[in-house]
Amino acid sequence: MSLPNLVGMLPSEMEDLAVELGASRYRGRQLATWIYRKGVVELEAMTDLPKDFRSALAERVVVALPEVERETPSQDGSRKLVFRLEDGARVSSVVMPDDGRVTLCLSTQVGCGYACAFCLTGTMGLVRNLTAAEILGQVLRANAVEHATHLVFMGMGEPLANYAEVVKTLKILTDAKLGLGYSPRRITVSTVGLVTGIEKLGRENLKVNLAISLHAASDEVRSRLMPVNRAWSLEALMAAVRRYPLAPRQRVFFEYVLLDGVNDAPEDAQRLARLLRTVRAKVNLIPFNDWPASEFRRPPLARILAFQSILLDAGITTTVRWSKGEDIGAACGQLKEAVA
Repeated sequence: MSLPNLVGMLPSEMEDLAVELGASRYRGRQLATWIYRKGVVELEAMTDLPKDFRSALAERVVVALPEVERETPSQDGSRKLVFRLEDGARVSSVVMPDDGRVTLCLSTQVGCGYACAFCLTGTMGLVRNLTAAEILGQVLRANAVEHATHLVFMGMGEPLANYAEVVKTLKILTDAKLGLGYSPRRITVSTVGLVTGIEKLGRENLKVNLAISLHAASDEVRSRLMPVNRAWSLEALMAAVRRYPLAPRQRVFFEYVLLDGVNDAPEDAQRLARLLRTVRAKVNLIPFNDWPASEFRRPPLARILAFQSILLDAGITTTVRWSKGEDIGAACGQLKEAVA
């Protein structure tokens, strides 16, 4: 049986461990500071911890980060990091620098079980959930090279289907004293629309941004594209979104992949505007990113801009998000890795 990993433990759990090993809670706080504030993951390098405490720790726990198997740069300045996990599975993160900010796109599962028709990751099926250590490990590894200013849970997997580990990760990321100290407003959690997960996340009071993978404004089209819509209709989803607690200037993000001839007509835009009129919303239109064997195509530019224009005219903040990393298979909907 493998030893528990200090990475992924809450600072309070590190304090409890220190007490268990006969030390003070203060030693646990020092541990959290070394790992989360300073990014140090070698016990020998934690020089202000007593030697006997470090020896006792080494017998009880490991401090391990996932291995970066390869790093692929894109022509647009983004980078795809492929992590090999302890069991041989692989996941991807994407580092995206843009105008003074660096956004890191994180994976939460190996594969994904939601089988959205336009998403390559969905063709893998769900292999397993990631642990908090494996999610945080992506952040710590990436930050060691270039500090991410913003974090988006939009990589491989459905974050709210790995609820406990994702929430634990969020608590560590937003802990201002002993965690990584990220502002919740710089973290976005995306979901395909797991209504019970959205409601639970709202009750956690973590104040992180919520993003909904919407991709259609009618149940008929959305159920065809996203099987999850058969469990929770648009009406149920939008009711959960309206209940999600928002700070005064905070909005819910809606991701909408534009698919040629499927969901990109003026009537689709008008239907979307009506659906969102009672929500503080921002829409990110994502022109489809192609992948081998996909049946979908990207709409022509004129239709993309016309769709945006209808939403803007309806008073809905809308941007066209040209995905980064398309040339390296790192764009939205393109992530897939060999499992072993």
